[in-house]
Amino acid sequence: MRQVTDDPLEAPSPRGRVGGGCQPEVIDRSVSDPPAVPAGTATRRRPRHMLALSLLAVWGPGLIVMLADTDAGSLFTAAQSGSRFGYAMVLPSIMLIPILYMVQEMTVRLGVVTGKGHGELIRTYFGTRWAMLSALTLMLAAVGALLTEFAGMAGVGQLFGISKWVTVPTATMILVLVALFYRYRRVERVGMVFGLAELAFVPAMVLAHPRVGTLLHGLGSLPLHNTSYVTLLAANVGAVVMPWMIFYQQGAVIDKGLGPADLRKERHDTAVGSIITQLVMIVVIVTMAATVYHTHRGAALDTVSQIAGALSAAIGSDTAKILVGVTFLGAAVVAALVVSLAGAWGMSEVMGWRHSLNEPLNRGNARFYGLYAVGLIAGAALVLTSVNLVGLSIDVEIMNALLLPIVLGFLVALEARVLPPEHRMHGTYRVVVTTVCFALMAFGLYMIPSALGL
Repeated sequence: MRQVTDDPLEAPSPRGRVGGGCQPEVIDRSVSDPPAVPAGTATRRRPRHMLALSLLAVWGPGLIVMLADTDAGSLFTAAQSGSRFGYAMVLPSIMLIPILYMVQEMTVRLGVVTGKGHGELIRTYFGTRWAMLSALTLMLAAVGALLTEFAGMAGVGQLFGISKWVTVPTATMILVLVALFYRYRRVERVGMVFGLAELAFVPAMVLAHPRVGTLLHGLGSLPLHNTSYVTLLAANVGAVVMPWMIFYQQGAVIDKGLGPADLRKERHDTAVGSIITQLVMIVVIVTMAATVYHTHRGAALDTVSQIAGALSAAIGSDTAKILVGVTFLGAAVVAALVVSLAGAWGMSEVMGWRHSLNEPLNRGNARFYGLYAVGLIAGAALVLTSVNLVGLSIDVEIMNALLLPIVLGFLVALEARVLPPEHRMHGTYRVVVTTVCFALMAFGLYMIPSALGL
């Protein structure tokens, strides 16, 4: 049983999450305005610690999903981008920051205003068949991601001489137990602690001594005529906008008990997370561009050991092992947690099953917890019994780009159809966001022939 706590951030969600039987009307979750302060009445500033608690009570879903976005597969993609094309992938990474925010901001509004998950909204408004299609894209993206996460964990263990038969089962057991015994808010904190370990790569960039002049010159280089560059660009896009992110963040704001009154703070949460995740990607690209690109351009970087080895000459063997190992372990653990929860939430929403981390395991939600655990165990088993799964990381990110037409199509349609007028996009912002989404969808369609070798 879950323990009761006096922590104000651990307050239970004010609503349950029961699938099925939902009507297509939007739930009115507005809150009454606070009483007006009479003219001339002095107001007291809230103490700083109270402001911090207020932010912590809302912030989290955006930060953790963005930290998970920079998963092991994304780090491999960034490393190969820097080693193959130097600084030429930095500008696209910067441009992806507002794009990532726009996509996830729509997700936030859908979650806090309707109180329903992404899969449930699709089922309610578009029918079971379309919901199953969305669930299929989620499953493909989640399975691919979990393979790279566990392969990343195995690679970190092997970097320090620990067998994957120790690291992978141990990580799997911890991830399963965290969800079983902690409520959402504490699960979120555990995930963010691991996710922030990704910042360990920042010292590696500093030690690599990148030249500012060369970096600025690289910002103006976009070799779009190079097929390999375009393919890697697709992988970078797929490494940023992932289907499971939409399912996770929409489910997370609901499990955290957020409503329309929290929308502004959750937007800030998402914006800060968008910047952090892309800064980590840029840090990895710059580090590899400043070192491997000039010494062993195009070197194989398919494993954690290869990346650490490639950096050894520039920053030292032991330093490279520690910084690369901590970064990849943190990225892989937080992503495995988020991806598994996204898959369990999404499938449960589509099927109409109970699905909340704020309820202890019981007969009513056993299928939700079962999906979460089975996903982790299956991913771990595949990594333990297969060889060189890390080599699939870029292919997984390309697949994510190919799924964008389906994922973003549903997101844009739901935003226009489900939300009340006051919570929809308006004016220039609507035009910009819609254009960006359709551009990403077109890019995904454009990449299908080359991805299939046609």
